[in-house]
Amino acid sequence: MDNFTFKNPTEIVFGRGMIKEIRSRVPVNVPVMIVCGGGSIKRNGVYAQVKKALKKHRVIEFWGIEPNPLYETCLKAVELVKKNKVKFLLAVGGGSVLDAAKMIAATAVYKGKDPWDILRTNGAGLKDALPLGTVLTLPATGSESNGNSVISRKATQEKLFFGAACVFPVFSVLDPVTTFSLPKKQVRNGIVDAFAHVMEQYMTYPVSAPLQDRFAEGILQTLVEVGPRTLRNMKDYDSRASFMWSATLALNNLISCGVPQDWTTHMIGHEVTAFYGLDHAETLAIIMPGVWMNQLERKQAKLRQYGERIFGVKTAKAAIARTEKFFNSISMPTRFKDYDIDAAEVAKRVSARFAERGSKFGEHNDITPRHIADILASRK
Repeated sequence: MDNFTFKNPTEIVFGRGMIKEIRSRVPVNVPVMIVCGGGSIKRNGVYAQVKKALKKHRVIEFWGIEPNPLYETCLKAVELVKKNKVKFLLAVGGGSVLDAAKMIAATAVYKGKDPWDILRTNGAGLKDALPLGTVLTLPATGSESNGNSVISRKATQEKLFFGAACVFPVFSVLDPVTTFSLPKKQVRNGIVDAFAHVMEQYMTYPVSAPLQDRFAEGILQTLVEVGPRTLRNMKDYDSRASFMWSATLALNNLISCGVPQDWTTHMIGHEVTAFYGLDHAETLAIIMPGVWMNQLERKQAKLRQYGERIFGVKTAKAAIARTEKFFNSISMPTRFKDYDIDAAEVAKRVSARFAERGSKFGEHNDITPRHIADILASRK
C-alpha cells in the first residue's frame, strides 16, 4: 500500500425527510444564495422543503445551471454573489449544480486575472472559496462529498476539471425520496457514473491494499445488485438509498487511499462530451471497456480479480465482456454507433486535442494521444 493522507470534512445528513436539518447548518445572519438547475426541484417538492427550512434566512436564488454546467453561466452567478454580498452557497440539485456551485464559490473570491485558470491548472494553488452546502437530488458524481468540479466552456468547446480542499461542501443532505421522480435515463446514468468512479481508482494493478480492494468491490457489487432493482421499481426506498450512498462513497477519497489511479476514461469522456454533447455517463460506458482492452496486459491481474469477485468469471476479457453486459442490462449503450457517431472521427478529433496539450494519462502516465486514438476507434 502506498503512503497517503485522508481527510473528508463534509458532514453527511442522510435519510427520509432530512432536508429540514439545513435550517441549523446554514448561517442565519448572512446573505445565502441557492444555486439551482432548470426547475425540477419545484416539481418534486424539494424547493418547497428548502424554502421552508430557510424561512428565517435572507435567500437569493440563481437558476439555470445546465446538465453540463457552463463556465459562462457560473460567471453570471458570480456577478449576483458579488452584488448581494453573498457569504454562503446552497447547491440544490444533481452533480452538475453542485459542480457549478463549487466553481462559483471559488471564482467569487479568486484574486487572479482570469478565473478560467482555476480549471486550466486543475485547481493548483487554490486555497479560498465561499463555504457551501448541498441538497443532492441525483446520485452520480459524488460531488456532494469531495472537492472536485467539472465545468464546460461553450466558447472553446472545452470541458475541464479542478479539485481543491476549499470547495468540499460543509454539509450535504441526501434524502433518497427526492430521487423518486427522476427519469430512468438519469438513474441509469448515475449508476454507470458511480460504477466508473470506483473503477478509475481500482482498475490498475495490485499494491497489497486488500482493504481498499474490498471497499471498492463492495460498492461495485452493491451497484450490480441494486442498480437494476431501482430501475425496475423507481420508488423502492431501500434500493435507492443503497444506490445513493454507493455513489457518495465511490468518490469521497476513501477508496483511493494508498492505491494508484487511472482517470483515462474520464479525461477522454470529457472531450467526447465537449465535442458531441453525449451525457457524461454515456461516454464512460463506451470508453472504459476500450481503455481496458487497450491496456489488457498491464491491467490483467486486477481485471481477473474483478471478474472473479464481482461476476464469477475467470479471465480478463470475460470481465470486460460482463461489464458491457451489465451496462446493456440497464439500457446503457456501449458503442458510438448507438448514437450515430463515427468512431474514426471521434478518434481523430479527441486525440488531436490531447496531442496539442501534450497530455499523457494512466497509472503509469504513458497512455498517449496515439493510444487514445486506438481506444476510440475500437468503440465503433
